[in-house]
Amino acid sequence: MTDEKRIQVQRTIDAPTTAVFDVLSNPARHAELDGSGFVVSDDRTDRITGTGQTFRMNMTGDHMGGDYQTDNTVTGYDANKLLAWQTAPAGTEPPGWEWVWELEADGSDATTVTLTYDWAKVTDPDILSKVSFPLVTQQQLDDSLGNLASAVAG
Repeated sequence: MTDEKRIQVQRTIDAPTTAVFDVLSNPARHAELDGSGFVVSDDRTDRITGTGQTFRMNMTGDHMGGDYQTDNTVTGYDANKLLAWQTAPAGTEPPGWEWVWELEADGSDATTVTLTYDWAKVTDPDILSKVSFPLVTQQQLDDSLGNLASAVAG
C-alpha cells in the first residue's frame, strides 16, 4: 500500500516470530536486510531491547553525497511483535521519518511481517525542500522483506 506520506508492504515468512524478531533486533544484520542499498554496516552492535535506544549505521547514497552515518532512535518495541525507529543524520534529532516492522504469528512456524516507511511526521520545510520523499521505493521495501526471509532461513 502506498499513500502520499507512507509506503507499506507485507509478506508471510516461513519462520516463527521469535526467529524473525531476533534478526530484526540485531543492527549488525540490517545491511543484509536492506533492499535500498543505502545500509553499509552497523557502527554500534548492541541488540535492540527497548524504546529510547539509539543505534548508529554506516550508510551510502548520492542523496547524501556519498558515505554518511545515521542515528536511529527506537520509537516502538514489543518483543516478537513490533520494532520501529526514526532515522536522523548522525548527531542530529530525528526529523520525522520512521521505519515500522510489525510481526504477527501465522501459526507456530510462520510470521506475517508488515514493513512501513512513513515520512508523515516530517514537517521541517528545509528538509522537505532538500529530501525528495520517498527515498526508498515500494519495490525496495519488498526486496527488504525478501532479504529478511532469506536471512531468517539461513
